This record gives sequence, C-alpha cells and structure tokens, in this order.
Amino acid sequence: MIVASERPTIAAEPGSPPAFLITIDTEGDNIWSNPREVTTRNSLFLPRFQALCERYGFKPTWLTNYEMARCRDYQDFARDVQRRGTGEIGMHLHAWDSPPIVPLPSPDEPQPLLIDFAVSTMRDKVAVMTDVLEDTFGTKMTSHRAGRWGFNAAYARLLVERGYIVDCSVTPHVAWPAGSDYTGFPDDAYFLDLDDIARAAQPGAATLLELPVTIAPAGTVARQLNTAVRHLPSLARRAVARLAPAVHWLRPSGGNLSAMLELLRTRRAQNRSYVEFMLHSSEFMPGGSPRFDTEAKIERLYEDMEQLFEQAAKAFRGATLTEFATEVRSRPAPALSPL
Repeated sequence: MIVASERPTIAAEPGSPPAFLITIDTEGDNIWSNPREVTTRNSLFLPRFQALCERYGFKPTWLTNYEMARCRDYQDFARDVQRRGTGEIGMHLHAWDSPPIVPLPSPDEPQPLLIDFAVSTMRDKVAVMTDVLEDTFGTKMTSHRAGRWGFNAAYARLLVERGYIVDCSVTPHVAWPAGSDYTGFPDDAYFLDLDDIARAAQPGAATLLELPVTIAPAGTVARQLNTAVRHLPSLARRAVARLAPAVHWLRPSGGNLSAMLELLRTRRAQNRSYVEFMLHSSEFMPGGSPRFDTEAKIERLYEDMEQLFEQAAKAFRGATLTEFATEVRSRPAPALSPL
C-alpha cells in the first residue's frame, strides 16, 4: 500500500482555478426506508437546485439510476439540462432493482451491493443500465458512481469495458460497515490501478480516472470517540456521529456549513485540482430522506448551499465529471504532486 506522502496526485493547472464538481445520486424517493414500491416524485424538485448551480456557473453531474431513467418527468428535466449544456447525465447503479433481476445473494439483505453478485451478473447489470441511459438520453455514458459506495477492481474493469472514463465511488477515510473500506485510499484525483483500486497508476498506464468525494478526517478526539462506540447499538453510534463526526464531507447535513467552508479553504490552499460536493436527488424534496424531512429543513439546506456556492464561486470553476476528466486526460504531461 502506498502511504499518503507517496501518493501521486493531480495538481491544479497553473493559472486555472480548481474545479467545483457537483455530483448528485439521482434515485427514487427515500431509498433509506427500503420502500416496497419506489416512487420518483423528487424529480419535480430538481429544477430549483439546477437553477442554483447555474446562478453560480456550476454544472452538476446527475448520476442516474434505473427508476429515474424510466421517469418521464426526470427525462424531460435531464434532456433540457443536456440541451443547454448546463450539466451531465451519468450512471448510478442500484444492484437490487436494476435489470436483469436475479435472486439476491443474501435474502436477508434487501439492498445488496453490485459487488456482492457474481462478475457475470455484474457485467449484465452494468450493460443494461448503460444501454438504458444511452438509449434514453442519446449520449455516451462516461461518468459513474457505485450504488451504496460498493466498488472494487472487478467493477472498475467492467466500467472500462463499457467506455467509462471517470468514477467517483471512493469515499476516503470511510469504511462502510457492510461494504467497501476506503481507509488508506488516496483523497485526490488519481488514475485507478485496475488490479488494486487503492493504488494510483501512472497516467497512460490506466484509463479510468478516480475522483474521490471530498472528505477529510475530523480531529483526534472525534475520531477516538467514534471508534470507542463501535460496539454500541446503531442508534447510539449515529447520535455520536451527528454530534462529533469522525470525518467531514463536502455534503450538507443541515448543520455543517462551517465545516464545508473550511474544506473549501483547505483544499484551495493545498492547490488541489478539484473539490467534489455530493447529495442525493431525493434530499431536495421534503420527506424524500430522513435528514431533510420537512419544508423548513429543505429551506435550511438551500440557505447553506447558497452560502457554500457563493464562496466556492470566488475560487473555483464549474465543470462536469466528464469535462474535468477530459481535461486531465488531455494533458501531455500531467502535473503530479505529492500530498
């Protein structure tokens, strides 16, 4: 494993501001509740967020799953974004309900990761999801995020087979209890080693660019506290995580604006090539998620995003995932710098 100080990362281009990348997991309503029937009413709430992005010159990447790709309201919205060149449609795959439907690897787990299935099933699901999106929106799919953050080398190779050039599934400093462990992974842009996705390949040796979500470790006390309560019931662990998070994401939680602004300042001072914001499409709709379940909380969310975007626009530029990846891939001699 490469230690942090040895990891090659892709620095910002001289004279060019770093990119502010916006990634939205575009999926059905309140997937956290394991609904029997998945609805897509949140598609009607997306234009407000798109307008906010455009006001600051930012271009969201709408990472779209199966039920949203089949939703007529979302199709109309996404085609308008494409027509005006103000965003990108990418792929997001929820393995449990994306065709072909096969028996779950574990009947006790209603929402398995794609990497829980056999590689042959993984390949079929990636192929169908890609075809659905390309046929629906009339454009090549080149950007991707794994459902529930479950990603591995086999998955990465399947994306390369289908012509994807950029992934954003890695959540550095985070180990998912029932999924992938990203502790020790790079936390800046790197070309994936397709034999070990925790390692950075030299540009030219691999074709899939990884853009990890912007996540930074919290202070030592907060990390130790979260470690100490791992044996407690999930309700207690979640309470501690809310009050003293072990990591800070560039992801609104309803009370973390200061931490997000600090992430912007820190990454800019480090000459990083980008920062990556993420949220779920259903979080723009009251009741679409556990975190933003009322209209008042949605308004607070937009107040925080307004302040965040206003500050980001002073030092960052807008780009979709594919636009940024194309820039990096086109450099004749990419600028590499140690973290």
